[in-house]
Amino acid sequence: MTTKFADFLNSRDWLLADGATGTNLFNMGLSSGDAPEMWNETHPDNIRKLYQFAVDAGSDLFLTNSFGGNASRLKLHNAGHRARELSRISAELGREVADTAGRTVIVAGSVGPTGDIMQPVGSLSHADAVEIFHEQAEGLKEGGADVLWLETISAPEEYRAAAEAFALADMPWCGTMSFDTAGRTMMGMTSSAMVDMVNALSNPPLGFGANCGTGSSDLLRTVQGFSAMTPSQAVIAKGNAGIPKYVDGHICYDGTPELMADYAVMARDSGAKIIGGCCGTMPDHLKHMREALETRPRGPKPSLDDIQARLGAFTSDSDGTGDDTAAPRRTRRSRRTQD
Repeated sequence: MTTKFADFLNSRDWLLADGATGTNLFNMGLSSGDAPEMWNETHPDNIRKLYQFAVDAGSDLFLTNSFGGNASRLKLHNAGHRARELSRISAELGREVADTAGRTVIVAGSVGPTGDIMQPVGSLSHADAVEIFHEQAEGLKEGGADVLWLETISAPEEYRAAAEAFALADMPWCGTMSFDTAGRTMMGMTSSAMVDMVNALSNPPLGFGANCGTGSSDLLRTVQGFSAMTPSQAVIAKGNAGIPKYVDGHICYDGTPELMADYAVMARDSGAKIIGGCCGTMPDHLKHMREALETRPRGPKPSLDDIQARLGAFTSDSDGTGDDTAAPRRTRRSRRTQD
Protein backbone atom coordinates (compact mmCIF):
# COMPACT_ATOMS: atom_id res chain seq x y z
CA MET A 1 0.00 0.00 0.00
CA THR A 2 1.37 3.39 -0.97
CA THR A 3 2.09 5.81 1.87
CA LYS A 4 2.36 8.95 -0.26
CA PHE A 5 -1.04 10.30 0.68
CA ALA A 6 -0.73 9.31 4.34
CA ASP A 7 2.66 11.00 4.62
CA PHE A 8 1.39 14.15 2.93
CA LEU A 9 -1.71 14.23 5.13
CA ASN A 10 0.36 13.85 8.30
CA SER A 11 2.69 16.67 7.25
CA ARG A 12 -0.04 19.29 6.89
CA ASP A 13 -2.46 21.09 9.20
CA TRP A 14 -5.07 21.12 6.44
CA LEU A 15 -5.44 20.14 2.79
CA LEU A 16 -7.51 21.89 0.16
CA ALA A 17 -9.44 19.44 -1.99
CA ASP A 18 -11.05 20.25 -5.33
CA GLY A 19 -14.46 21.54 -6.34
CA ALA A 20 -17.25 20.40 -8.63
CA THR A 21 -16.81 17.86 -11.41
CA GLY A 22 -20.25 17.86 -13.03
CA THR A 23 -20.74 21.64 -12.88
CA ASN A 24 -17.44 22.26 -14.63
CA LEU A 25 -18.02 19.57 -17.26
CA PHE A 26 -21.51 20.88 -18.05
CA ASN A 27 -19.91 24.27 -18.64
CA MET A 28 -17.60 22.56 -21.14
CA GLY A 29 -20.52 21.08 -23.05
CA LEU A 30 -21.38 17.81 -21.36
CA SER A 31 -25.06 17.08 -21.95
CA SER A 32 -27.45 16.06 -19.20
CA GLY A 33 -27.86 12.30 -19.20
CA ASP A 34 -24.47 11.60 -20.75
CA ALA A 35 -21.89 9.57 -18.84
CA PRO A 36 -19.06 11.95 -17.85
CA GLU A 37 -16.67 8.99 -17.68
CA MET A 38 -16.89 8.51 -21.45
CA TRP A 39 -15.17 11.89 -21.81
CA ASN A 40 -12.02 10.34 -20.36
CA GLU A 41 -11.65 8.69 -23.76
CA THR A 42 -13.47 11.06 -26.13
CA HIS A 43 -12.53 14.45 -24.60
CA PRO A 44 -9.29 13.87 -22.67
CA ASP A 45 -8.17 17.50 -23.06
CA ASN A 46 -11.31 18.66 -21.26
CA ILE A 47 -10.64 16.24 -18.42
CA ARG A 48 -7.06 17.47 -18.14
CA LYS A 49 -8.47 21.01 -18.06
CA LEU A 50 -10.86 20.01 -15.27
CA TYR A 51 -7.97 18.71 -13.18
CA GLN A 52 -5.80 21.71 -14.03
CA PHE A 53 -8.55 24.05 -12.81
CA ALA A 54 -8.13 22.59 -9.33
CA VAL A 55 -4.34 22.64 -9.40
CA ASP A 56 -4.18 26.24 -10.61
CA ALA A 57 -6.68 27.29 -7.92
CA GLY A 58 -4.44 25.83 -5.20
CA SER A 59 -5.96 22.41 -4.50
CA ASP A 60 -3.70 19.89 -2.81
CA LEU A 61 -5.72 17.01 -4.22
CA PHE A 62 -8.30 16.49 -6.93
CA LEU A 63 -10.76 13.72 -7.66
CA THR A 64 -10.70 11.78 -10.90
CA ASN A 65 -13.56 11.83 -13.40
CA SER A 66 -14.75 8.38 -12.36
CA PHE A 67 -17.62 9.01 -9.93
CA GLY A 68 -20.06 6.91 -11.96
CA GLY A 69 -17.37 4.66 -13.39
CA ASN A 70 -18.53 1.40 -11.85
CA ALA A 71 -20.12 -1.45 -13.81
CA SER A 72 -23.55 -0.93 -12.29
CA ARG A 73 -23.77 2.74 -13.28
CA LEU A 74 -22.08 2.34 -16.66
CA LYS A 75 -24.42 -0.44 -17.71
CA LEU A 76 -27.04 2.29 -18.12
CA HIS A 77 -24.89 3.51 -21.01
CA ASN A 78 -24.12 0.02 -22.34
CA ALA A 79 -20.59 0.35 -21.01
CA GLY A 80 -20.61 -1.74 -17.84
CA HIS A 81 -17.83 -3.91 -19.26
CA ARG A 82 -15.57 -0.83 -19.50
CA ALA A 83 -15.59 0.14 -15.82
CA ARG A 84 -11.99 -0.82 -15.12
CA GLU A 85 -10.71 0.71 -18.37
CA LEU A 86 -12.48 4.07 -18.05
CA SER A 87 -11.46 4.38 -14.41
CA ARG A 88 -7.84 3.63 -15.35
CA ILE A 89 -7.88 6.35 -18.02
CA SER A 90 -9.33 8.90 -15.58
CA ALA A 91 -6.42 8.29 -13.21
CA GLU A 92 -3.82 8.31 -15.99
CA LEU A 93 -4.99 11.76 -17.08
CA GLY A 94 -4.87 12.87 -13.47
CA ARG A 95 -1.36 11.54 -13.09
CA GLU A 96 -0.24 13.63 -16.08
CA VAL A 97 -1.55 16.82 -14.50
CA ALA A 98 -0.35 16.12 -10.96
CA ASP A 99 3.15 15.12 -12.03
CA THR A 100 3.69 18.42 -13.82
CA ALA A 101 2.26 20.63 -11.05
CA GLY A 102 5.65 21.56 -9.59
CA ARG A 103 4.45 20.63 -6.08
CA THR A 104 2.84 17.69 -4.37
CA VAL A 105 -0.68 17.16 -5.67
CA ILE A 106 -2.62 14.02 -4.78
CA VAL A 107 -4.66 12.12 -7.37
CA ALA A 108 -7.74 10.76 -5.60
CA GLY A 109 -9.65 8.06 -7.47
CA SER A 110 -13.33 8.96 -7.20
CA VAL A 111 -15.70 6.06 -6.48
CA GLY A 112 -19.39 6.86 -6.29
CA PRO A 113 -22.35 4.69 -5.27
CA THR A 114 -23.46 1.77 -7.41
CA GLY A 115 -26.92 3.26 -7.86
CA ASP A 116 -28.49 0.03 -6.63
CA ILE A 117 -30.16 -0.69 -3.29
CA MET A 118 -28.44 -3.34 -1.23
CA GLN A 119 -30.07 -6.35 0.38
CA PRO A 120 -32.30 -6.94 2.26
CA VAL A 121 -34.23 -3.88 1.03
CA GLY A 122 -32.92 -4.10 -2.53
CA SER A 123 -31.39 -6.76 -4.75
CA LEU A 124 -27.65 -5.93 -4.62
CA SER A 125 -25.78 -8.48 -2.52
CA HIS A 126 -22.74 -7.66 -0.42
CA ALA A 127 -20.55 -9.94 -2.55
CA ASP A 128 -21.67 -8.28 -5.77
CA ALA A 129 -21.09 -4.81 -4.35
CA VAL A 130 -17.57 -5.77 -3.28
CA GLU A 131 -16.88 -7.10 -6.77
CA ILE A 132 -18.16 -3.90 -8.40
CA PHE A 133 -16.06 -1.66 -6.16
CA HIS A 134 -13.00 -3.89 -6.46
CA GLU A 135 -13.06 -3.78 -10.25
CA GLN A 136 -13.13 0.00 -10.28
CA ALA A 137 -10.48 0.24 -7.56
CA GLU A 138 -8.10 -1.89 -9.60
CA GLY A 139 -8.57 0.35 -12.62
CA LEU A 140 -7.84 3.48 -10.59
CA LYS A 141 -4.80 1.81 -9.06
CA GLU A 142 -3.49 0.85 -12.49
CA GLY A 143 -3.92 4.44 -13.65
CA GLY A 144 -1.78 5.78 -10.82
CA ALA A 145 -4.23 7.10 -8.24
CA ASP A 146 -2.58 7.86 -4.91
CA VAL A 147 -5.70 7.18 -2.85
CA LEU A 148 -9.22 5.91 -3.47
CA TRP A 149 -12.02 8.35 -2.65
CA LEU A 150 -15.47 6.97 -1.91
CA GLU A 151 -18.10 9.73 -2.01
CA THR A 152 -21.82 10.55 -1.82
CA ILE A 153 -22.71 7.27 -0.12
CA SER A 154 -26.04 6.93 1.70
CA ALA A 155 -26.12 3.32 2.90
CA PRO A 156 -23.72 1.96 5.54
CA GLU A 157 -23.85 -1.45 3.84
CA GLU A 158 -22.42 0.07 0.66
CA TYR A 159 -19.71 1.89 2.62
CA ARG A 160 -18.65 -1.38 4.26
CA ALA A 161 -18.60 -3.20 0.92
CA ALA A 162 -16.32 -0.53 -0.53
CA ALA A 163 -13.97 -0.79 2.45
CA GLU A 164 -13.65 -4.52 1.85
CA ALA A 165 -13.06 -3.99 -1.87
CA PHE A 166 -10.35 -1.40 -1.25
CA ALA A 167 -8.55 -3.83 1.05
CA LEU A 168 -8.53 -6.36 -1.81
CA ALA A 169 -6.97 -3.68 -4.04
CA ASP A 170 -4.43 -2.88 -1.29
CA MET A 171 -5.07 0.86 -1.61
CA PRO A 172 -5.44 3.59 1.01
CA TRP A 173 -8.79 5.30 0.92
CA CYS A 174 -11.06 8.04 2.20
CA GLY A 175 -14.83 7.93 2.26
CA THR A 176 -17.63 10.47 2.61
CA MET A 177 -21.38 10.17 2.91
CA SER A 178 -24.11 12.62 1.92
CA PHE A 179 -26.22 13.86 4.84
CA ASP A 180 -29.05 15.29 2.80
CA THR A 181 -32.13 14.25 4.77
CA ALA A 182 -32.59 16.46 7.85
CA GLY A 183 -29.09 15.77 9.10
CA ARG A 184 -29.07 12.10 8.12
CA THR A 185 -28.18 10.21 4.99
CA MET A 186 -31.04 9.03 2.81
CA MET A 187 -30.74 5.65 4.53
CA GLY A 188 -30.93 7.18 7.99
CA MET A 189 -27.30 7.31 9.16
CA THR A 190 -26.32 10.08 11.59
CA SER A 191 -22.91 11.68 11.99
CA SER A 192 -22.22 9.81 15.22
CA ALA A 193 -23.30 6.50 13.69
CA MET A 194 -20.86 7.07 10.86
CA VAL A 195 -17.99 7.52 13.31
CA ASP A 196 -18.98 4.28 15.04
CA MET A 197 -19.12 2.48 11.68
CA VAL A 198 -15.71 3.78 10.59
CA ASN A 199 -14.14 2.72 13.89
CA ALA A 200 -15.55 -0.79 13.50
CA LEU A 201 -14.14 -1.38 10.00
CA SER A 202 -11.27 -3.85 9.63
CA ASN A 203 -9.96 -1.62 6.82
CA PRO A 204 -10.71 1.92 8.07
CA PRO A 205 -10.21 4.97 5.86
CA LEU A 206 -7.47 7.54 6.39
CA GLY A 207 -10.16 10.20 6.32
CA PHE A 208 -13.94 10.29 6.42
CA GLY A 209 -16.63 12.91 6.39
CA ALA A 210 -19.44 14.50 4.44
CA ASN A 211 -19.89 15.77 0.91
CA CYS A 212 -22.68 17.27 -1.17
CA GLY A 213 -26.03 17.05 0.60
CA THR A 214 -27.71 20.42 0.93
CA GLY A 215 -26.05 23.71 1.85
CA SER A 216 -22.69 24.36 3.48
CA SER A 217 -24.40 25.30 6.76
CA ASP A 218 -25.92 21.84 7.11
CA LEU A 219 -22.65 20.18 6.21
CA LEU A 220 -20.76 22.07 8.91
CA ARG A 221 -23.31 20.99 11.49
CA THR A 222 -22.59 17.40 10.46
CA VAL A 223 -18.83 17.99 10.60
CA GLN A 224 -19.20 19.23 14.16
CA GLY A 225 -21.04 16.01 14.93
CA PHE A 226 -18.00 14.06 13.72
CA SER A 227 -15.53 16.20 15.64
CA ALA A 228 -17.49 15.88 18.87
CA MET A 229 -16.51 12.21 18.92
CA THR A 230 -12.77 13.03 18.57
CA PRO A 231 -12.07 10.58 15.73
CA SER A 232 -8.49 9.49 15.05
CA GLN A 233 -8.94 9.85 11.27
CA ALA A 234 -8.92 13.11 9.33
CA VAL A 235 -12.37 14.67 8.96
CA ILE A 236 -13.42 15.70 5.44
CA ALA A 237 -15.74 18.55 4.51
CA LYS A 238 -16.82 18.98 0.87
CA GLY A 239 -19.84 21.24 0.85
CA ASN A 240 -21.87 22.57 -2.03
CA ALA A 241 -21.40 26.18 -3.11
CA GLY A 242 -24.66 27.38 -1.64
CA ILE A 243 -28.14 26.18 -2.51
CA PRO A 244 -29.14 25.08 -6.05
CA LYS A 245 -31.69 27.18 -7.89
CA TYR A 246 -33.28 26.70 -11.30
CA VAL A 247 -32.64 29.81 -13.40
CA ASP A 248 -33.29 30.17 -17.16
CA GLY A 249 -33.24 26.42 -17.71
CA HIS A 250 -30.06 25.80 -15.73
CA ILE A 251 -29.18 24.77 -12.19
CA CYS A 252 -27.20 27.54 -10.47
CA TYR A 253 -25.60 27.57 -7.03
CA ASP A 254 -25.91 30.78 -5.08
CA GLY A 255 -22.76 30.60 -2.97
CA THR A 256 -20.27 33.39 -3.69
CA PRO A 257 -16.48 32.90 -3.54
CA GLU A 258 -16.50 35.03 -0.39
CA LEU A 259 -19.09 32.77 1.23
CA MET A 260 -17.06 29.68 0.36
CA ALA A 261 -13.98 31.32 1.90
CA ASP A 262 -15.94 31.72 5.13
CA TYR A 263 -17.13 28.12 4.84
CA ALA A 264 -13.57 26.82 4.43
CA VAL A 265 -12.30 28.57 7.55
CA MET A 266 -15.33 27.53 9.58
CA ALA A 267 -14.89 23.94 8.39
CA ARG A 268 -11.28 23.99 9.57
CA ASP A 269 -12.28 25.49 12.90
CA SER A 270 -15.06 22.89 13.22
CA GLY A 271 -12.50 20.08 13.04
CA ALA A 272 -12.14 19.30 9.34
CA LYS A 273 -8.63 18.66 7.99
CA ILE A 274 -9.47 18.04 4.33
CA ILE A 275 -11.64 20.85 2.99
CA GLY A 276 -13.07 21.23 -0.48
CA GLY A 277 -16.24 21.97 -2.39
CA CYS A 278 -18.81 19.86 -4.12
CA CYS A 279 -21.61 20.87 -6.54
CA GLY A 280 -21.31 24.40 -7.89
CA THR A 281 -17.76 24.95 -6.58
CA MET A 282 -15.75 26.61 -9.32
CA PRO A 283 -12.05 27.58 -9.54
CA ASP A 284 -12.70 31.08 -8.23
CA HIS A 285 -14.36 29.61 -5.15
CA LEU A 286 -11.29 27.42 -4.56
CA LYS A 287 -8.91 30.36 -4.90
CA HIS A 288 -10.79 32.29 -2.22
CA MET A 289 -10.90 29.19 -0.01
CA ARG A 290 -7.14 28.71 -0.32
CA GLU A 291 -6.39 32.33 0.48
CA ALA A 292 -8.68 32.28 3.51
CA LEU A 293 -7.14 29.09 4.90
CA GLU A 294 -3.65 30.50 4.46
CA THR A 295 -4.28 33.97 5.88
CA ARG A 296 -6.98 33.67 8.54
CA PRO A 297 -5.77 32.38 11.91
CA ARG A 298 -7.33 29.32 13.45
CA GLY A 299 -10.16 30.20 15.80
CA PRO A 300 -12.60 28.53 18.18
CA LYS A 301 -15.28 26.18 16.94
CA PRO A 302 -18.05 28.33 15.47
CA SER A 303 -21.42 28.14 17.15
CA LEU A 304 -24.46 27.06 15.17
CA ASP A 305 -25.68 30.65 15.37
CA ASP A 306 -22.36 31.80 13.87
CA ILE A 307 -22.69 29.30 11.03
CA GLN A 308 -26.17 30.48 10.17
CA ALA A 309 -25.27 34.15 10.38
CA ARG A 310 -22.35 33.78 7.97
CA LEU A 311 -23.39 30.94 5.66
CA GLY A 312 -27.17 30.93 5.77
CA ALA A 313 -29.97 29.05 7.47
CA PHE A 314 -30.03 25.32 7.98
CA THR A 315 -32.46 23.59 5.64
CA SER A 316 -33.95 21.65 8.56
CA ASP A 317 -34.30 22.26 12.27
CA SER A 318 -33.08 18.73 12.98
CA ASP A 319 -29.38 17.90 13.07
CA GLY A 320 -30.20 14.21 12.58
CA THR A 321 -29.49 13.12 16.13
CA GLY A 322 -32.98 13.58 17.51
CA ASP A 323 -31.77 16.32 19.85
CA ASP A 324 -33.44 19.22 18.07
CA THR A 325 -32.73 21.60 20.91
CA ALA A 326 -29.20 21.93 19.50
CA ALA A 327 -30.49 23.45 16.30
CA PRO A 328 -31.26 27.16 16.43
CA ARG A 329 -34.21 28.54 14.57
CA ARG A 330 -33.66 29.57 11.00
CA THR A 331 -32.44 33.03 10.18
CA ARG A 332 -32.14 34.75 6.84
CA ARG A 333 -29.28 33.84 4.56
CA SER A 334 -26.53 36.39 4.19
CA ARG A 335 -24.12 37.26 1.39
CA ARG A 336 -25.62 34.95 -1.24
CA THR A 337 -25.84 35.91 -4.88
CA GLN A 338 -26.43 34.03 -8.09
CA ASP A 339 -23.32 32.08 -9.11
